Amino acid sequence: MTNVMKRRRSIALAIVGVVLATTAMHAQAGRRGDVLDVNTASEKQLVALPDLTPPLTKIILGRRPFVTMTDFDSLLAQSLSREQRAAIYRRLFVQVNLNTASDTEIQLIPGVDDRLLGEFKKYRPYKSLAQFRREFGKNVNDQELARLEQHVFVPIDLNTASDADILSIPGMGQRMLREFKEYRPYKAMQQFRREIGKYVDQKEVARLERYVTLH
Repeated sequence: MTNVMKRRRSIALAIVGVVLATTAMHAQAGRRGDVLDVNTASEKQLVALPDLTPPLTKIILGRRPFVTMTDFDSLLAQSLSREQRAAIYRRLFVQVNLNTASDTEIQLIPGVDDRLLGEFKKYRPYKSLAQFRREFGKNVNDQELARLEQHVFVPIDLNTASDADILSIPGMGQRMLREFKEYRPYKAMQQFRREIGKYVDQKEVARLERYVTLH
């Protein structure tokens, strides 16, 4: 590789690093590592998880989208033990709203006991994930904070959210990004439901609505 090619490669990697850092800074749905989103995971990814048999995977696919984590837990509880479900939730989850999630939803996050439940609620309302990282980082180390973040989100403002904010919503692509922005400014959530409902069914509108708000 020539020196010119090496310099070009270094510049390209630097640009990618800046883009990723910017996305991580603005994204309001927790950055995912090895935790899949229940509503967007492929059949192949689901069936590869422990205790998710092909028949159970088919049921999950048929019931999607799950609007809340408790909905998903109720389905799995019909055939799997609490221990089996806890193991699955380390790899598969419906992110919970840091500001409105019930105690039950929060405690479905693997490793969250009564003490951590109190810490989750102590800092409400969260304005951003940056606030969550700052405040919750007082209670756990960086590795545990990164793990917990994969299970949570803070709603974004429909009228002011950046492209990176919107694209952090699980399952969001460039086409739906354009539709989100096309109808700005939104005057009410009913307008969002009506306009986005032109492109997806009501259950998917409800799933997307979890991630947004109007100030």
